[in-house]
Amino acid sequence: MSATPAPRGDRWVHPLGTAERHGWQVVIDDTVDGWQHTGLLVTTLGPGDRKVVSTGDREAVVVPLAGAIRVRCTDVGGTSAVAELAGRASVFAGPTDVAYVPRGSELVLEADDECRVAVCLAVVADRASSSTLPFRHLGADEVPVELRGAGQASREVHNFGVPGVLAAESIIACEVITPAGNWSSYPPHKHDAYREGVETELEEIYYFEVGVEAGAPAGSETPDPVAYQRVYGSGDREIDVLAEVRSGDVVLVPYGWHGPATAPPGYDLYYLNVMAGPGPQRSWLICDDPAHGWVRQTWATQAIDPRLPLGGTR
Repeated sequence: MSATPAPRGDRWVHPLGTAERHGWQVVIDDTVDGWQHTGLLVTTLGPGDRKVVSTGDREAVVVPLAGAIRVRCTDVGGTSAVAELAGRASVFAGPTDVAYVPRGSELVLEADDECRVAVCLAVVADRASSSTLPFRHLGADEVPVELRGAGQASREVHNFGVPGVLAAESIIACEVITPAGNWSSYPPHKHDAYREGVETELEEIYYFEVGVEAGAPAGSETPDPVAYQRVYGSGDREIDVLAEVRSGDVVLVPYGWHGPATAPPGYDLYYLNVMAGPGPQRSWLICDDPAHGWVRQTWATQAIDPRLPLGGTR
């Protein structure tokens, strides 16, 4: 994966190599100024490698990005559990099984072969009960695959960590695959204020991977898969991000309108979303930028991109 820095307007863009710490390739947590509710760890493990994470006041979802991983969990009560996550060949090879890890746990990741794995984290909000939820292994066949949008706004969503699918206290997580030439996170939308039944307050992490589209002819000897992400201000809170992103890059959305995430022709785009916030309910309610929300109405007369779902083994 390329470590070429993306253009960065401010502290919300973390190109690969700029958020490394303690042997993790990506570390996003509350040491980032202005970041409170969510976190992300990404690492590559070789045969026999292991990583230990103490969740503390956070809960976690372990997501294999490429390869298989063994997840050991000892919860706050001393109960131990193990899940063998089969994973997948790459983020473009369909949904993966995941593991939910409750707050107050010690989490151990172990690899028998090389793998890349993400640990999504969220601080458990004050609304949560005093009792913790159990460790859970969610199989790939239990992950709803949603084909969202239509036409050039078609994308594939793996809803493994959303309300109604995964029981959790605060965390909301999913992954989105956007075929080459398409737009996702579109129309631009926000979730930065609590309005009962209308909008929830959630900060959001975007972790990106980009790859040459399936079936592409042999062209350049050194392709440079790239995509783009936009975030801009709502109300009186200014934010202005237009980031060129590559595999391993992270864009943080503390507030504001976000979208589109665009996949140029020739390059498929993947992103992992992690969301959480302080509101009274664990829910994902958004509102569209009124300047662009009308675009949703056009989808009724368009077909979903026939390339979806991508799947495959690449």
